[in-house]
Amino acid sequence: MSATPTPTPSTPTSASPLAGIARTSDPGTMLRRFLALDAVATTANGVAYVAASGPLGRLLGVHPGLLLALGVFLVVFGAGVGVLAGRRRPAVFAVRAVIEANLIWAALSLVALAVWLSPTTAGAVWVPLQAMTVAGFAALQYAALRKLRTV
Repeated sequence: MSATPTPTPSTPTSASPLAGIARTSDPGTMLRRFLALDAVATTANGVAYVAASGPLGRLLGVHPGLLLALGVFLVVFGAGVGVLAGRRRPAVFAVRAVIEANLIWAALSLVALAVWLSPTTAGAVWVPLQAMTVAGFAALQYAALRKLRTV
């Protein structure tokens, strides 16, 4: 008797890691879900920065004015990504722009941490964590877009 279950018609015999994360094997749906997740996280982060720039600035050791400006940008950017995620077929150019913006954000966050910011311990943890998350969104979106273009 085998411990490995026999594949049935409802059990995929090969699953890509992306399909597991997105819970679908359709590359278009995958891409839209990764864009939507990015939009929700980005907009929520922006709203937090706008609504609580003073307390968050003190917690992170980042000037509240900078957090407020970043928050406004993030809300607008997140809304744009959300609109893109809601399209049946997001434009490749727009998806690439989101991916590139995410990569630029991640890189600039790390550069700012190393060169410009003087964060608290919480800020020194938050900035790279946020940069890795944003870079992760870019990687997932890129992989889904690539998979979509090969189908």
